[in-house]
Amino acid sequence: MAIKHWPLESRPREKLLEKGPNALTDAELLAIFLRIGRKGVNAIDMARDLISHFGGLGPLLKADQDSFCAAKGLGPAKYCQLQATLELTKRYLEEQLCNDCVFNSPDKVKDYLAVQMRDYHREVFVALLLDTRHRLIEFHELFKGAIDAASVHPREVVKLALQKNAAAVIAAHNHPSGSAEPSVADVEITKSLKAALEVLDIRLLDHFIIGKGEVVSLADRGKM
Repeated sequence: MAIKHWPLESRPREKLLEKGPNALTDAELLAIFLRIGRKGVNAIDMARDLISHFGGLGPLLKADQDSFCAAKGLGPAKYCQLQATLELTKRYLEEQLCNDCVFNSPDKVKDYLAVQMRDYHREVFVALLLDTRHRLIEFHELFKGAIDAASVHPREVVKLALQKNAAAVIAAHNHPSGSAEPSVADVEITKSLKAALEVLDIRLLDHFIIGKGEVVSLADRGKM
């Protein structure tokens, strides 16, 4: 049955307007984005099929152009529309975070890093350079590839912090494998960075590991 023939309270758009977006399922939200289904399949059933086909909403949103357009009912126009929507969301979140970008809690840093590093498909080590009030001076990518104690050079982090006149630094890197559990090398890197920065009276506030749907703070784990 076409969605337009459903009771008003069951239709995704009407449900969103009455109860807000949080009340909708992933399939209902995706159906609003799709607007229409395909022949013989309404937008919600098509949305469910797509989520199942890609293995979840996350993989669907991160799919490359070829994979996305190959799915039944999709194409270049929908791909462009989705990428524009995702970019608008990213820019909105960045704007909200940076309007009052004082990193005074681990949760705020996690929110910021989740936005900045959500599309990284390889391992990247970054430094957040902060002033004396813990306001963001710069988000800087430093090292790419396999992140271990040999590849992350504390002197480069120290050099950058001095160039930007940073009073504090937050380190972060992602685990493309998905697990955010800190490795032995992660702990070693953290201790080396902390020692190198302390010589110049620059604080290393934390080191965050970004996994799939999870961000771990080494400070919270007592590994600083």
